[in-house]
Amino acid sequence: MNMMKTKWTLAASLAAAAVLVGCQSIPPGAERGPHNTMAYEVLVEASPPGARIEVNGQDVGEAPVKIKIFGDPDGTFHDFGSYYYVVKAAPVSTNQFAQTRLFRTGHLITPEDHIPTKIYFDMNQPSPYPPNYVPEYPPPYYYVPPPYYGPYYGPSVRFYFGPGYHRHW
Repeated sequence: MNMMKTKWTLAASLAAAAVLVGCQSIPPGAERGPHNTMAYEVLVEASPPGARIEVNGQDVGEAPVKIKIFGDPDGTFHDFGSYYYVVKAAPVSTNQFAQTRLFRTGHLITPEDHIPTKIYFDMNQPSPYPPNYVPEYPPPYYYVPPPYYGPYYGPSVRFYFGPGYHRHW
C-alpha cells in the first residue's frame, strides 16, 4: 500500500513539473531576454521615409528601422513596470503630424497587447493623441475614485450600563 502511494506521488510531481516547464519554455533558436522574455524584431516604417523614431523616450533612428522588443513567449508585451510601450514618429516636414502608437503591457491588472510584426506611420494623418502625450497612468476604465471619508449615517452599536447611563459609538 505504501509503495503504491509513493508511485502516485512521484507520478503527480513529475506531471506538475512537466506542466510548469512547458509554460515557461522559449522556442529553440530565439534570443533570450531579461525576466524570461524573448526578442522580437519589429519593422517601423513611415509614409515619407526619414521620420525620427523614438521608443519609450529613446531615439532609435530614422524610419525605416528595425527595433528589438523583449516580450513574453506567447507574443505579448512584457510588463517591465510601465502600463504602455510607446513608439513615436516625428514629422519630416511641415503640414505633417507627429504620430504615437501605444501598446498595453499588462501592468498590474490591465490587458496586454500582442507584439506586431510591423508598425506603420502615415505622417499626413492626424494622430489621436496630442504630440507630446506620455501616458503615465492606467487606462480610464480602470480608474477607481478615492475613498470618501465623510459623516457616517449607517448602523451604530450602543451599550447600556444600568439605568440612565448609555455610551454611543
